[in-house]
Amino acid sequence: MTPKNTGWLRIIKAFGYSLTGLKAAWLNEAAFRQEAVLCIILIPLAFLLGNNGLERALLISCFILVLITELLNSAIEALADRISLEQDRLIKRAKDIGSAAVFIALCYTIIVWGLVLFS
Repeated sequence: MTPKNTGWLRIIKAFGYSLTGLKAAWLNEAAFRQEAVLCIILIPLAFLLGNNGLERALLISCFILVLITELLNSAIEALADRISLEQDRLIKRAKDIGSAAVFIALCYTIIVWGLVLFS
C-alpha cells in the first residue's frame, strides 16, 4: 500500500509539478517565452505607471491572465497532438479556440493598459 499524498507532501509535490510545467512551457513554447519576456519587462513598468494599487493590480493581472491562457492553450495543443497528428476538424477547432482565448486575453491587456494609461 502506498502512502497517500496529503497535507504538506501533496503541496510540495504539486509545487514540483507546477515548476516542471513552467519549465516545459519555457523550453517548448515560443509564444510562452515571448509573453513571459513581455511580462518581465512590463510588470515592473506597471509599478511605475499605475497611480495606485488598483491600477497596478489591473495592469499586472492582465499579463498574468495572458500567461495562464497561454499555458492552457499549450496544454490543449500538446494533448491534441498526442491524440493525432492527422488533420481532424475537431482537433483543429480545439486548437483554434485555444488560440482565440489567448488572442482575447491579449486584446483585454491592450484595452486595460490603454484605459489606465490614457484616462
